[in-house]
Amino acid sequence: MEEAKGSEMGSSIFTKDGSVDLKGRPVLRSKRGGWTACYFIVVYEVFERMAYYGISSNLVIYLTKKLHQGTVASSNNVTYWTGTAFLSSIVGAYIADAHLGRFRTFSIFSVVYFLGMCLLTAAVSFRSLKPPSCNIQDIADAGSCKPASKLQLGIFFGALYIIALGTGGTKPNISTIGADQFDEFDPKERADKISFFNWWMFSIYLGTLFANIMLVYVQDNIGWTLGYGIPTVGLGISLVIFYAGTSFYRHKLPQGSPFTKMARVLVAAMRKCRVNLPKDSLKLYELDSDEYLKQKRFKIPSTNSMRFLNKAAVIVGTSRNPWKLCPVTHIEETKQMLRLIPVLIAMFIPSTMTAQVNTLFIKQGTTLNRHIGPHFQIPPASLASFTTISMLITIFLYDRFFVRIMRAWTKNPRGITLLQRIGVGLVFDATVMIVASLIEKRRLTVARENPSNGGRVPLTIFILLPQFVLMGVSEAFLVVGKIDFFYHQAPEGMKSLGTAYSLVTYGVGSFLSSFLLSLVANITQRNGRKGWILNNLNASHLDYYYGLLSILSFCNFFFFLIVCRFYVYKTELFETLTGEEKEELQEIQNRG
Repeated sequence: MEEAKGSEMGSSIFTKDGSVDLKGRPVLRSKRGGWTACYFIVVYEVFERMAYYGISSNLVIYLTKKLHQGTVASSNNVTYWTGTAFLSSIVGAYIADAHLGRFRTFSIFSVVYFLGMCLLTAAVSFRSLKPPSCNIQDIADAGSCKPASKLQLGIFFGALYIIALGTGGTKPNISTIGADQFDEFDPKERADKISFFNWWMFSIYLGTLFANIMLVYVQDNIGWTLGYGIPTVGLGISLVIFYAGTSFYRHKLPQGSPFTKMARVLVAAMRKCRVNLPKDSLKLYELDSDEYLKQKRFKIPSTNSMRFLNKAAVIVGTSRNPWKLCPVTHIEETKQMLRLIPVLIAMFIPSTMTAQVNTLFIKQGTTLNRHIGPHFQIPPASLASFTTISMLITIFLYDRFFVRIMRAWTKNPRGITLLQRIGVGLVFDATVMIVASLIEKRRLTVARENPSNGGRVPLTIFILLPQFVLMGVSEAFLVVGKIDFFYHQAPEGMKSLGTAYSLVTYGVGSFLSSFLLSLVANITQRNGRKGWILNNLNASHLDYYYGLLSILSFCNFFFFLIVCRFYVYKTELFETLTGEEKEELQEIQNRG
């Protein structure tokens, strides 16, 4: 008995979720992972997001004032770049899950990221890499200045897209590395993991806040060399901090290509479309438990959802060709990823809103009175800091108060379900568009009452504050809920791909926003009409455009409700805990 007890105690000091060190050895719970490891990762993210948003927040202003691009061209170039950065996360996720693992994939692409930042800083620093200066008082004047040459544009955008590639390899893996530091089989660590994504997003927006306030001011008032040099140095510091914590990290082994695995299931099921399923699911093909233990993985029992795919596990003859016969666990993993696709589609419209309105809100700010006192002017991009502050406050209140109150009522460890959290965010998202339309209507009215004011509207820039604050509240529910949802609902061996799903929504949204902006601009200018979106914002009708976006948002919300009605949550590892362990977890949450 003592020997058995000793064996039980010995196993309890190791993690139970398949975590290993970089050499593939089991991990001692007390030596690696938990919040100790996450501190390094979270601090890295603060600096890295400061670097990324130090570039992206004011990029539309640089394209307009330094590269002399118009409203539609500059807005589209920003969204093309951000779209590429987020879509390339699929590449980073695939390499991590299939081949190199998250840590090694992150390490390679972080070097690419840093080199891109260095090249971009050089591109804004040397005169030969920029067109001649031109005194632009208003965005409408950009077309009268000498445009950048093909070489200048090539170097600048080449640097941007190197950064996009680096972001694609680091972004889907760093948050997953952070979440991997918590073992769901340990009640205390599971309780910590539930809060992790709240504080993860808190760290992201802390870095964003610094970028929107300090870096934007430096870029607008001191210079772009220093304004881009600081985030480049910040990224270098973030990498030093991340690697300083290497000895504390837990890792998950790569488990083969998720795309190949899913393709095999679909092909095998199609090949056996006329084969009858056995009444007993235990007769379906499955690997031995030892095979999964060797790979630090877990078996998943067969379910009745998407029953057609279960035919991939029907044993016909003696062939074990993986394109004709798939184990039940692979089939269930495929089902879990396929279930995410309707939710993924429902996230395209809000991501389109985010990509679009950020640049347009900033451009609206350039037409307003930005003075505070006789000498200080607020950089338009700094208004985004109010979105960040609003989100930080909302996340804090959500994690510390809202979850506790709702948990007592719903008995859900998260307070409300992941999809409910996303749904609340979608309602706020649509509300932002309505408020933005009303505020823009007011701005245009004053602009037309004062046509001889040099393009400046005699209204304070703070009239835009409500829409920025509401965006922060929306993102606290929507953005955090989205990344949490896709991570937790993805199979254990496809977590990076699941996280990439949440990033892909921004990529698709960015390209959709460019398409939508160009489409509306072209349609509304046909037959000699003035159009809704012009270089001169005071002659535009952004209020109509925001109204159109609000209609799209509400239509998308109703589509999301339909998706929620049919969505089935996967069984989490938590469900495999004993009753005693679940009670211990509940006690920890009640104390938390």
